[in-house]
Amino acid sequence: MILKRQSYVLLIIILSIITSSTAQTQKVMKNEQMTPEQQNVLKAIQKMTNAFHNKDIAEVMASYEPNAQVIFEPKTPITDSTVLKEMFQQAFAINPRFSYSGHEVFVNDRIATHFAPWTMTGMAPDGTEIKQSGLSVAMLRKQDNGEWLIIFDNPHGNFLMN
Repeated sequence: MILKRQSYVLLIIILSIITSSTAQTQKVMKNEQMTPEQQNVLKAIQKMTNAFHNKDIAEVMASYEPNAQVIFEPKTPITDSTVLKEMFQQAFAINPRFSYSGHEVFVNDRIATHFAPWTMTGMAPDGTEIKQSGLSVAMLRKQDNGEWLIIFDNPHGNFLMN
């Protein structure tokens, strides 16, 4: 009976590794199957995320069109660039690090939608670790120069699901 139980545990571990590996491969394949324009949208999102991690407020703000709408808290859209800048700078204080478990990008002419489940870790001023997760829903518009800029950014896209 012990041998059978150990075999069962081993089987579960092997299946979990295979499932995890397959899921990772599917995500990588998804990115590889993106059109060049979808990849450009993804690069714009990654550029903004990197600027955020580097606390580069100028680059963060340059990732957005003027009058872009950002939802820092559910049901509270902000479009004023001065307020957006202040909110981003306040967020820098906890040293947030974002990671995404996948990306889905849809492009329709000059408008794109980006979906990505995310997790964030940070540190409160008192040293308490902060962990959050959600679903990012962003809309981007292709500029005349070919650059994609964010026009709508809602990191709380799963709000209605809770």
